Amino acid sequence: MKTIAKLAYGSPAFALAVVGIPVYVYIPKFYTDVVGIHVGLLGVILFSVRLFDAITDPVIGYLSDRTSTRFGRRRPYILVGSILVAFSMLLLFNPPPGSPSFETIYFTCCIYALFLAWTIVTVPYEALGPELTFDYHERTTLFGLRDGLLIGGTLTAAAAPALVRALFGLPETNDGEKATFFWISVLYAPLLVGTAVWCVMALKELPQRILPQPSGLLSGLALVVRNRPFMVLLASYTISAIGNNLPATLILYYVQYVLQVDSAELFLLLYLVMGIVFLPGWVALARRIGKKRAWIGSMALNTGAFVGVFFLGPGDVMAYALLVGLSGIGFGATLALPSAIQADVIDYDELLTGERREGQYIGLWSIAKKLAAAVGIGVGLSLLGLAGYVPNQPQSADVQFMLRVLYALVPCLCNAAAIVIALYYPISETVHQQIRQQIMGRGAGEPVRDPLHPVRK
Repeated sequence: MKTIAKLAYGSPAFALAVVGIPVYVYIPKFYTDVVGIHVGLLGVILFSVRLFDAITDPVIGYLSDRTSTRFGRRRPYILVGSILVAFSMLLLFNPPPGSPSFETIYFTCCIYALFLAWTIVTVPYEALGPELTFDYHERTTLFGLRDGLLIGGTLTAAAAPALVRALFGLPETNDGEKATFFWISVLYAPLLVGTAVWCVMALKELPQRILPQPSGLLSGLALVVRNRPFMVLLASYTISAIGNNLPATLILYYVQYVLQVDSAELFLLLYLVMGIVFLPGWVALARRIGKKRAWIGSMALNTGAFVGVFFLGPGDVMAYALLVGLSGIGFGATLALPSAIQADVIDYDELLTGERREGQYIGLWSIAKKLAAAVGIGVGLSLLGLAGYVPNQPQSADVQFMLRVLYALVPCLCNAAAIVIALYYPISETVHQQIRQQIMGRGAGEPVRDPLHPVRK
């Protein structure tokens, strides 16, 4: 697979990152502290939209598996979905003035529209990746590049508020914040659509292959659940993602009210930069020791360094920067390596079922990611509200302790559990080669055996 094709595939991930950091980190604080929505109510809304995603993700995945057009089964969704995401983002980032009740209803409508559009583009987009190459190591490179661009986009999105304020001379007032999000949306909307067009135009899909009696949505999901390697991977990734999303949601609150400094964006940039810089090293390491071992190592480093954050307090800026930097070394691999492993378990499903059903797998994977984010945002902000959080005021000892627990302690415990589960993942490079050989043999009319269960045919 040529490098230019890999870049074309990865480029939408860079632009889609604007729906990551701004929505998970900046938008909650923008809508609570500037627009005026209650923090607990905002948490409930964000949690509910993730439950909505639990329905739409597998449906869109199933539809993209079954769609048949002359442009392919994934690319039409990528193009149309990108346009819908851009439009929804413009609405969400630019709320009109109104009462708190109006703003709450407006936010609810916009966030539901945004995440529905995001599902329409991201599930088929991610489902396209596993079929672009079947090589065990090239997949690591492909998803490493894609997720590296995702981190780069996240880095750009994280820096965007400060860059926009500096570029346009905007004050750090409520009106300045509103103008900042206006310019971010105006700049990102065409970037998102443009990268989607490049991806759609540059790549070709495999010929659609559906059995005469293909599995339906519910029966197909039941077959997915029976795929043990995928369930091990999904359980480990989901638990880890819950832990990783709590700090993403609470970093602005932690830095301002626990460390009592105003440089949260710099720490976030440090974390993301370290993730990008060390990602190629993790890709190379995965070639030497395998994806599973490299992934577990990245989670262990990411978690071990972050434990110390729980013990920090006002003014511990240098110690926090050191711990964030060390934790960031493993960050990129915790994104890219599970994606590469996921492509291998989809091949295993093809061996078991005879179908290519990337959409249904990505749909479930997407649910896991979004529900993990929902726990981070919904539960995190709700518990913060119950502890007595008051916007723009010095926080009580109870609120500060709750922030330290949610921001540092809970994520480390989640990652420790995820590591234990990941130890049971069974597909190595050798096993994957056997899976691909059996799939090719089926096409030649040979009997098929399951490498993970030699007695099963």
